[in-house]
Amino acid sequence: MIPGKGEINQGGSEIRLNPDQIEAVRHGEGPLLIAAGAGSGKTRTLTERLIHLMESGVPGERIVAITFTNKAAQELKKRVLLRLPRRAEEELPFLGTFHSFGAKILREEAAAFGRSRGYSIFDEDDSKKLVKNIIKALNFSQDKYPVTKVRRDISDIKNELTPLDELKTEMQKIFEEYESALEKQNAFDFDDLIEKPVLLFSRNRLILQKYQDRYDYILVDEFQDVNTCQYLLIKLLAEKHKNLNVVGDDNQSIFKFRGADFRNFLSFERDWPGAKIINLGQNYRSSGNIVSASAAVIENNKLRRKKELWTGNPPGAPIRIVSAYGASEEAQVIADELSKQRGKDTAILYRTNAQSRALEQAFNFSSLPYEIYGGLKFYERKEIKDIVAGLRYAVNPRDEIGLERLDKSLRKAQFRALKEGLPGAAKNMSAVELIGFFLKTADYQNLLKTKFDNYEDRMENIAELINFASEFASSTELVERISLLESADLASSKSSAAKLAAPIKMMTIHLAKGLEFDQVYIVGVTEGLLPHERSLYSPEEIEEERRLMYVAMTRAREKLTISFYSLPSRFLYEIPDNLLSSEDLPTIDEDGVITK
Repeated sequence: MIPGKGEINQGGSEIRLNPDQIEAVRHGEGPLLIAAGAGSGKTRTLTERLIHLMESGVPGERIVAITFTNKAAQELKKRVLLRLPRRAEEELPFLGTFHSFGAKILREEAAAFGRSRGYSIFDEDDSKKLVKNIIKALNFSQDKYPVTKVRRDISDIKNELTPLDELKTEMQKIFEEYESALEKQNAFDFDDLIEKPVLLFSRNRLILQKYQDRYDYILVDEFQDVNTCQYLLIKLLAEKHKNLNVVGDDNQSIFKFRGADFRNFLSFERDWPGAKIINLGQNYRSSGNIVSASAAVIENNKLRRKKELWTGNPPGAPIRIVSAYGASEEAQVIADELSKQRGKDTAILYRTNAQSRALEQAFNFSSLPYEIYGGLKFYERKEIKDIVAGLRYAVNPRDEIGLERLDKSLRKAQFRALKEGLPGAAKNMSAVELIGFFLKTADYQNLLKTKFDNYEDRMENIAELINFASEFASSTELVERISLLESADLASSKSSAAKLAAPIKMMTIHLAKGLEFDQVYIVGVTEGLLPHERSLYSPEEIEEERRLMYVAMTRAREKLTISFYSLPSRFLYEIPDNLLSSEDLPTIDEDGVITK
């Protein structure tokens, strides 16, 4: 049992928990949902729940604790070993991802799918090569069935457990050939690691019973992010003992594009009658103003579990709203501010990767060190390097390096057309027109769509390059400026000042989830960017965008600055005036026209 009110003593260490956390940790038998707000200590609560079970006599081998990333699993394991130093690693529960748990099951049950225990796991490239071979063998058109899209469709079929009779005849044939080829090669793909155990459990009650009898408790982190197949896996496993303990925050469900379905979170009581629901609403991370502001924004969502979000921290600084004429001015304002405060733990968050272009430019010329978290710098992205190579060759036909890149990146016919046409086009076209000529002649959008899942993001990068190019009268001036920017970036990264100063962290909001910083800038909080233009006509998509805004705001511990240009985001008007600094938001009439 856990001693004391609000604390745990173990091995001389003291872990303080609030009453809600203690209630979650000490929960007995039956289903449990821990609805944890941002910064509410959910990882600590999950860890202590796991430790409490083991200290109460539940053998580690009877517990499964599932996370979404290997990093999170290692962190959980580290915390448990720290709290239970006398336990050997072999005494610990299973601590790992959904996919590693599925792989563990398939090592035992591979024969049910015509595989041996030594099966291979195909990664994304392996799967795409297999799909390409199948489309070619079936004599199907790759224009009608692009490899990347077909691979994504196969993944969706498995993750959503779509019946084959709901597929079009040709897609059904591709899927059947794909599955047959995997079996022939004694392999599973990444999606199989969850889908195949679900199929096995659904079709064979004896095997399901074996695993139900093996595990008494199923603990799941980030429950709001599970997809259909993942939920069915844990639902089937927990069916007998009903000891499904999950933790998460529906307000931070931002991965619908990956198949996450937070409705599993909202319908927990329906699926698990008699479930215990515990809300963790106290935020330990952020200042009072940040917590109140983010809570006010997310309350506008209708599809959410109601919970009070609060903190005992001081109010701190008000939320700053910064208005700019455009992305370049917005970036320069931020660069000027950060030049005066080197060494602070700072993050800049944006909705799309393309938004980093203006920021990188401003930071380079201000000699500010920065890191692009989880991605490439703007001019290092493939699609930008391809177009810039074309521009370089267009203005300088003796540029063999640029020409070589085009030869490797483009289809042969399109490469020949560009080789012949670019130098002449450069003499008569503006920089924007020349980029348009490149895109059309190379059939570049279709090339990206065929090769990459994230081609829409790549097209947004291209749109940002075109926007930048509109500032230049000629392609020569544009190429020269890009070269100078790249040189400034190199010089900035090598400078002694850059090595001494803490680099500014730049990332998309999606990548920022789970992280926290002393001060945060959310940039481009503009209608059409956040919320994104692709979401504007769907109430459900707008709510996902608002959850993104909530995630971004709650990354800040002490200071939060939100900037916009053009038409300010509707989300800014959801922040109470008393939490904002003196700068006013413009007034907008019913037609969306700024009147003040």
